[in-house]
Amino acid sequence: MSLSVLNNVPALQGQNQLTVTSYYMQKTLFRLSSGLRITEGGDDAAGLQIADGVKAQITALTQSTRNANDGIAFIQVADGALDQMNKLLTRAVTLAQQAESGTVGSKQRVAINTEYAQIKEEIDRIKDATTFNGTTVFGATVGVALGDTTANSYITVTVSTLSYTTLGLTGDLKTSSAAKTEITALKNAVSSVSSRRGILGAYSNRLRTASAVISVQSQNLTAAESQIRDANMAEEVSSMVKYQILTQTGIAGLAQANQAAQSLLSLFR
Repeated sequence: MSLSVLNNVPALQGQNQLTVTSYYMQKTLFRLSSGLRITEGGDDAAGLQIADGVKAQITALTQSTRNANDGIAFIQVADGALDQMNKLLTRAVTLAQQAESGTVGSKQRVAINTEYAQIKEEIDRIKDATTFNGTTVFGATVGVALGDTTANSYITVTVSTLSYTTLGLTGDLKTSSAAKTEITALKNAVSSVSSRRGILGAYSNRLRTASAVISVQSQNLTAAESQIRDANMAEEVSSMVKYQILTQTGIAGLAQANQAAQSLLSLFR
């Protein structure tokens, strides 16, 4: 082996190897501190593309879950209003039964009919005043978006409009015969309101089921993304120890290479 003082090749080789070791040591420390296996595109270009696509799907599914919950809240607002209408109709049935009785005097019948008229007006007021996020609930049709980045999916919720007129409550309780006729109309109205509540319940159950499915899908996609993007901490700790040892041995080797060059001076003594 030739001896040269101009180019210390072993020292250059040791320096280059230390540079490589330092680079991988920094990568390992970055992975340990961030918890990510892929910290830049160069780590795994294909894996990064897949992981980013999966993450976008997870984000879309998370929003879809919120949309489903908003849809359920919309339905609950409508159901609550119908519940109050049902209570009013139940009170109206009581009044009609009372007005039908021949034992009720004319003055009492006037008071009964006045209360009944107020009940009908309140049904219409509830219909007009019930809103969700600025939208009138009764008569509204909303599409609840439940898709992700690969497909669009909607569940359409329709809340039909109603009033005391559409419920068939066009009579009064001024006479016994009128009250008798109105009792039949009131029973039909109670049945109609209950039917509407049943339809809303079906919508609500469907949205809850869809939300549960979306949650499972999001969970599975999160696990898939984790497998691609997250660092294996045990593996990274082992790599850190390896590069620490390589750094120490590299420094020691570089020192020996420099010492060998210094030893050439002994030839001049």
